[in-house]
Amino acid sequence: MAVPQTEPSAPSPHRPRISARVGGIRESATLAVDAKAKALKAAGRPVIGFGAGEPDFPTPQHIVAAAEAACSEPKNHRYTPAGGLPELREALAAKTLRDSDYQVEPNQILVTNGGKQAVYQAFATLLDPGDEVLLPAPYWTTYPEAITLAGGAAVVVPTDESTGYLVNVEQLEAARTSATKVLLFCSPSNPTGAVYSPEQVAAIGRWAAEHDIWVITDEIYEHLVYDGVRAVSLPVAVPELADRCIVINGVAKTYAMTGWRVGWMIGPADVIKAAGNLQSHLTSNVSNVSQRAALAAVSGPLDEVEQMRAAFDRRRGTIVSMLSKIPGVTCPTPQGAFYVYPSVRELIGKELRGQRLSSSIDLASAVLEHAEVAVVPGEAFGTPGYLRLSYALGDENLVEGIERMAALLAEVR
Repeated sequence: MAVPQTEPSAPSPHRPRISARVGGIRESATLAVDAKAKALKAAGRPVIGFGAGEPDFPTPQHIVAAAEAACSEPKNHRYTPAGGLPELREALAAKTLRDSDYQVEPNQILVTNGGKQAVYQAFATLLDPGDEVLLPAPYWTTYPEAITLAGGAAVVVPTDESTGYLVNVEQLEAARTSATKVLLFCSPSNPTGAVYSPEQVAAIGRWAAEHDIWVITDEIYEHLVYDGVRAVSLPVAVPELADRCIVINGVAKTYAMTGWRVGWMIGPADVIKAAGNLQSHLTSNVSNVSQRAALAAVSGPLDEVEQMRAAFDRRRGTIVSMLSKIPGVTCPTPQGAFYVYPSVRELIGKELRGQRLSSSIDLASAVLEHAEVAVVPGEAFGTPGYLRLSYALGDENLVEGIERMAALLAEVR
């Protein structure tokens, strides 16, 4: 007997096609700028991109060779434990002790599809609806979106160049409420390159421990520090906080492996087990070939990492010097990562080629249109009136790009 065919019902005007949860997510501003720059390049325009936080170096050859060998191993063609290859988790524990002086067990580590997944899973594992997260600004664009997706509420704690973009205990205490559950901490920082001193890390960690506040600390730029500065891991500075701390890390920045998509989270075993349960349904295991590459990276020497760090240091000096000479631009010297975060507030409200610059978004758009240089406006990081520029690009392009910006901004009236 034939089943009667019915016309599909029209969607209810009161039922959105896209959930409010997902519909409220903003596109990653840094990836959007990078995509636009690449599209303009493909169309034949000589755009120089300062947008993406992506090293311009190739992944070191011994890491690539490990991946090539892994491709021929049938065991890497199959599922593996969702939490990561056992040998990689062991190597990550050894690497954490070597680099951070932080002793953890393999069952305290969960291997994720890049640092972004680790960030989201950390929030998803800790937060219930109504829980608040203290979020110092400027912040990486993904943090507030991940907090919202996990059901939490971001409480922004603003900083500026007058304090080196560093938040202090007094500001955190003023923002704390009975609903505060987590502090997001990032040092070295994206987008500012700021690095907290050991004393500042200890003070913030003791404050969090005193108030039973969890800390998610993003340490993915740990090796990219300059001027003799040392990035201290928060649970090492304040051991009593270790049971309420999740460390986020990954191979992307240190080893020029952004496309390999391997990150990890370190925390108390029960939290890591819960996050692993989530990941088992979300993505299961990370690509085995990428995990084998990551194993070679974290187990190998840091010689090529140091060469990359030295190149970033050289570029850092160049970009700060050049930006500081542009009228209306104030550029602090970052101590870590590979970004500068200059203030352009003196330029806001002025005119450029007949256009009023009402915001740093307008300024970034004008720089892309007229100078063919891609930068990210401060609105993306919670602080209008600034620009973020990555100096993870070749020296010649860096100089030419800033020269183009300087020539254009000289026309601001």
